[in-house]
Amino acid sequence: MRALRVAVDATSLYGPRTGIGRFTSAVLAEVSGRPEVEVRAFAVTWRGHEDLASLLPPGIEAVPGRMAAAPLRAAWRRSDHPRIERWTGSVDVVHGPNFVVPPARAARVASVHDLTFLHYPEFCTADVLQYPSLLRRALGSGAWVHTDSEFVRREVIDLLGADPDRVVAVPLGITAPPAGDPARGRELAGSDAFVLALGTIEPRKNLPTLVRAFDLLAREDPEVRLVVAGPDGWGVDAYDAAVEAAGHRDRVVRVGFVTEADRGALLAAARAVAVPSHYEGFGFSAAEAMAAGVPVVASDRGSHPEVIAGAGVLVDPDDVEGLAAALRSVLSDDALARRLGADGRTRAQAFSWSRTADGLVDLWTRAAGPGQRRR
Repeated sequence: MRALRVAVDATSLYGPRTGIGRFTSAVLAEVSGRPEVEVRAFAVTWRGHEDLASLLPPGIEAVPGRMAAAPLRAAWRRSDHPRIERWTGSVDVVHGPNFVVPPARAARVASVHDLTFLHYPEFCTADVLQYPSLLRRALGSGAWVHTDSEFVRREVIDLLGADPDRVVAVPLGITAPPAGDPARGRELAGSDAFVLALGTIEPRKNLPTLVRAFDLLAREDPEVRLVVAGPDGWGVDAYDAAVEAAGHRDRVVRVGFVTEADRGALLAAARAVAVPSHYEGFGFSAAEAMAAGVPVVASDRGSHPEVIAGAGVLVDPDDVEGLAAALRSVLSDDALARRLGADGRTRAQAFSWSRTADGLVDLWTRAAGPGQRRR
């Protein structure tokens, strides 16, 4: 039996690597060279398409040809044309790692990382609000779904009406941050003691509440700072307003998008990582902090209880005083901080990109079925 031919949407590799871009990149790197699969990548973009090959790991073929995202997305909301094989050629499976999987004759798999667009539509851009109709259309024509957690798997079944047999949870992996230079981390923070928040600034991340909780904490600790590292998403005005209203705004440090080296440096020096999100389908920031051995204070919503599994402190993301108290306990109790750091490292070992790739290859094989693989 020949290798399974899989086409993967690699559009998320363009620009700064957010969670989905990191997921796509890691999976492509892991499946490259596996004899059981032959993977090619396409990008639904018009500009910069010629750069796709340079973004892919060795062994992954770049599909040539430009694809205009806006008109294609509009067409795919209404019909099953044009099919992606127009660009990819004949394949057995098409995988959309970013919620949307285009029409195809082949079997289709869509990665659904969360259902923010249903729970918190007010937190979503107009583009993201198109996902429900695109997903329901794909599900109606037999597409399979990959989710990052059992929590999201249950939601896809309950809220989107998906066939339970075609929704498969495959946890994401964690790329251990590079051994960071704590001195560089303290330099970026401007302090030896700081709480770190990682990720794109957007309403779902609940950073205004974190700023208000930090303001309470800062009243008691004249040295501690809050460092927010990540690119702008949308809803930045609410974050800026919270900082402006804070009594200790001078100790809220915004460093924006950081390199992998600086990300590792910040993790090496941070006293705690705060992830007060209203909702997470997996929680890269919390998982990455655990892998680095940094104590995690996270919301008790979404997939956090499943992923963190007792290796961090969970709090109500709407409870400003509770969030401040949780951070205070980690910063003031060295024994607790050491225990959480050790427990986090142990828990993080459950998540590897190799295991993620194994699970996805198995899912692709199930989706293709014996009848779709030609010799």
